[in-house]
Amino acid sequence: MTKETHIHPTAIIEEGAQIGAGCEIGPYCIIGPHVKLGDNTTLKAHVVVDGRTTIGEGTTIYPFASIGTAPQDLKYKGEPSELIIGKNNTIREHATMNPGTKDGAMKTIIGDNCLFMMATHVAHDCIIGDNVIMANNATLGGHVTVGDRVLVGGLAAVHQFVRIGSYAVIGGMSGVESDVIPFGRVKGERASLAGLNLIGLERGGFDREQIRAIQRAFKGIFDGEGNLDQRLDKVSEQNDNNDLVAQIIDFARHREKFGLCQPDNKKSA
Repeated sequence: MTKETHIHPTAIIEEGAQIGAGCEIGPYCIIGPHVKLGDNTTLKAHVVVDGRTTIGEGTTIYPFASIGTAPQDLKYKGEPSELIIGKNNTIREHATMNPGTKDGAMKTIIGDNCLFMMATHVAHDCIIGDNVIMANNATLGGHVTVGDRVLVGGLAAVHQFVRIGSYAVIGGMSGVESDVIPFGRVKGERASLAGLNLIGLERGGFDREQIRAIQRAFKGIFDGEGNLDQRLDKVSEQNDNNDLVAQIIDFARHREKFGLCQPDNKKSA
């Protein structure tokens, strides 16, 4: 049963905005003319939602968040780019999220069931999967891609154009300048690959044999002989029917802007 929509009298909703059924819009919220709020969306208070922003049903946004305002990109000239936020997300106080730009896909896309803690930042043209958690003050530069079930620790910063594979975990206060493989665990002031996200794998329901296969693949990719592409080919041949290993191999082979984040003090490749 859909609950009644409630809009506080101090809220400002510009003409053209689309408000779904059962929404709750708290005191002093401001909603721009091109915004679309899905059913049962909650804006607690003092929330600004602007631009061509679409927010999926069941999402809750806390006070002083700024959602859909112009990208922090000097090349942005007002092009009609979008911010698309999925369902059942929680966006906490002072979080900021920006739409895309003409140099990207003209869209910033956020999946479902994510948690963005206080003062997190999602820059223009990012693509974020489902069930992602960004802890307090974590930031993503422009054009960053984040897979499903990634955890980004507090005060971590991800460089623009970097890719973070699914089930990866980024340690708190880490500066991530290279791509992070799926299931990887990185940490450090200038982040290095510290192993696999074993806790995340266990929580994700992977069994022991699946985890062991990923561990063997990890060792083969980063400790084997030959250059990186040769090691990838060898691990791929050894795990021809393993979808999880194939996910890592495919991710590693499609590196473009940056190399892979490597263990210890090895250079990215």
